[in-house]
Amino acid sequence: MRKCKLSHHEKKKTDQYYRETIAAIITPPGDGGLGALRIAGPDASAILNKLFQPAKDQIRPNRPFHLYYGHIVDCDGEIIDEVTVVEMPAGRSYTGQAQAEIFSHGGYYIMRKILAEMVGLGARVAEPGEFTRRAFLAGRIDLARAEAVADIIASKTEYAYGAAKKNLLGRFSEHIDKMRELAVGLLSEIEASVDYPEEHLEPAEQEQLMVTADMLIDMIRELLDSYQAGQIIKEGFKIAIAGRPNAGKSSLFNLLLNKNRAIVAPVPGTTRDYLTEWIDLDGVAVALTDTAGLRVSSGVIEKAGQDSARAIMSDAELVIWIVDAARKRWQKELAGDLKAYSEADRHLILLNKIDKLPGEELSKLKRESKPLAALAISCKIGAGFKRLRKELIDRITRQMPDLTDRLVLTSERHRTKLANALKYLRRGRKGIASGESPELIAFELRRAVNEIDEITGRIYNEEILDRIFERFCIGK
Repeated sequence: MRKCKLSHHEKKKTDQYYRETIAAIITPPGDGGLGALRIAGPDASAILNKLFQPAKDQIRPNRPFHLYYGHIVDCDGEIIDEVTVVEMPAGRSYTGQAQAEIFSHGGYYIMRKILAEMVGLGARVAEPGEFTRRAFLAGRIDLARAEAVADIIASKTEYAYGAAKKNLLGRFSEHIDKMRELAVGLLSEIEASVDYPEEHLEPAEQEQLMVTADMLIDMIRELLDSYQAGQIIKEGFKIAIAGRPNAGKSSLFNLLLNKNRAIVAPVPGTTRDYLTEWIDLDGVAVALTDTAGLRVSSGVIEKAGQDSARAIMSDAELVIWIVDAARKRWQKELAGDLKAYSEADRHLILLNKIDKLPGEELSKLKRESKPLAALAISCKIGAGFKRLRKELIDRITRQMPDLTDRLVLTSERHRTKLANALKYLRRGRKGIASGESPELIAFELRRAVNEIDEITGRIYNEEILDRIFERFCIGK
C-alpha cells in the first residue's frame, strides 16, 4: 500500500477535495455523432437519478455496469436529449468513487447543457486530470501509471503508443518496485548494524551488500541510458533541412510532407524564418524543419533567420544538408559549409537538381558522391526519393530502442528522480566498501529509497500532484 507523506494541512485539503462531486465532458471539443460526460464523487448517483428518466419507468438504472436507455431532463422536466447511461459503484470505478457516464448526441451545445444541469444539482466542473488524480488518491493506480494516461492520450505514433502502453499496464512500475525492494533490503541490512553496533559486518556480508548495490546501480543506469531514445519517442526525432539559398530546401520540405507548405521560388533567400511540421515516418514522430539558407548577408531579417537556422541545426538529431549539384563549384562550397555548420556523424548530404544534369555529368556526380555517402536526388521530379526515405528510416531506427523486451525512460521527472537515487546509491556503496559509519551509509540509502518512492507516488505532496496533473486534459 502506498505510504503518503502529507502535512496535516495537505491531508485536510485532500480530504475536502475528495468529498466533492465533479463532472466534465470527456469527449474532444466539436460536434460529433456521440458525446460523453462523466460524473464522480459521493453525490454522483443522486445527481444522475434526478437527471435521468428511463424509457420505461419501471426499469430503474440500479444495476452497475449495465447500459440503460432514456432521456436527460432539465429541472423543469423538459427533455434535453435521448441518452444511455452506466453507473459504477465506489471501489469498482476508474476513480475509486461512485461514478457514472452519460452518452448523448455529440453536439457541443447539448453536452454543455447537460453539464450545466449537473453543476446546478451540486457537482462542480472537474479540473484537468482530476478523475485520474482521484484514481491515484484512491490507490487504483500509482503515480507512474497516472502519468502514462496522459502519455497514451498524447501518443502520435506507434513508438510513443508502445512506450506509454507499457507504463500504463504497470511494467515500468513493476521495474521500479524491484529497484525499491533491492534498495530497502540494503537499507535494512545497514540499519541492523546501526541497531546492533557490536555486530560488525563480516567480509562476506560486506561483499554481498556491494554486489546488491552494483546490481541496483546497473538497473538504474540502464534506464537512464535509455532517456535519449525516450525523448525521441515522446518529443519526436528532430530533422533540420539546411544548406545554401536556392539549393532546394523548401522543395524537399514539401516533398517529405507530401504537400505544399513552404514557398518555393527561384529567388535565393525566399525562406527567411523556419517552418516546422510533424510527419509519421515508419511509426516515429519526426519534427521536420525547413531553415533559412545560409550565406553571407547584410540584411537584418535574413541574418536573424540564419541565426535561427544554426540553433535548430545544433539541436537536431539529424541535419539534411542539401546541395545544388548543378552548380559548378558545389564540391568546394560543400567542404567549407560542412566544416562551418555541421557535425559529420549528424548530417546527411543530398545532391539535388540531378534532373538538370546530362547523362555523362550525372554518372560523374554519382561517382563523386560515394566518398561523401551522399544521395543524388531531384526534388522536382522525385528521383531518389524512395532511397532517401529508406535512409532516413534507417538513421532513425539506429537510435531507437527495441520496445519488445526493454523499458524506455520518457519522463523528465522520472529521469531526475533516478539520477538522484543513483547519486545517493553510489555514495552508499562507497561507504560500504570503505567501512564507513553505518549511520552515514543508511542516510544515503534512505535518500535513494525516497527518490525511488516519489516516482510511483509512495511519497508525494500536493505540489508534485499539481505539476503532474496540470498537463492532463479536462475529462481525464
